[in-house]
Amino acid sequence: MISVEPIDSGIIERGRFIIKEESSRGGDKMRETLNYEEDIKIDPTALDVEWLEQAELMRKYSKHSADMKKVMDEAKERLDFKKACIEMDIRNAPENYGLSKVTEGAIQSAILLQEEYQKLAKEYGDARYEYDVSVGAVRAMDQRKSALENLVKLLLASYFAGPQAPRDLYQEHLSRMDQRKQNTKVRLKRTRKGQED
Repeated sequence: MISVEPIDSGIIERGRFIIKEESSRGGDKMRETLNYEEDIKIDPTALDVEWLEQAELMRKYSKHSADMKKVMDEAKERLDFKKACIEMDIRNAPENYGLSKVTEGAIQSAILLQEEYQKLAKEYGDARYEYDVSVGAVRAMDQRKSALENLVKLLLASYFAGPQAPRDLYQEHLSRMDQRKQNTKVRLKRTRKGQED
């Protein structure tokens, strides 16, 4: 059984959600916090680690979005059920709702004025908002994947390599030749000293 609830009693706090999930191991409950504002960030110096985490992040956010869709659908069903019950009551006893004439417009207006309906409509609106935010988080994770792909392409094209001054091969060659001459003189001196002994 999974229940998804936003932090702070129905308010999404800057992209953080708490997901409660019952574990199959002894019924222990695990709590996990998703923070998509942090999870969306990419460390360009650790692209290999970012790629390893990408699939798991996408799974978590997709699952969270599906859970939020379920919560929204259930809230919509409760709202529709309550609306149907109120509508039947109005048709059976319109005088209890202050209606002298039973018209569709009057029935719909009377339904909207009912406190129970307003409460369920607010719950549905909150659930729909949370679902929309979760869909946005899934899209952001998909964009993160595209960004990772492009960063890897740039890395392979040596985009992140530091600036290099053009090499002066002739100067390097002269320098190496001078170094070899110096090394040869040192070897000759050592050899001559060794022969004198």
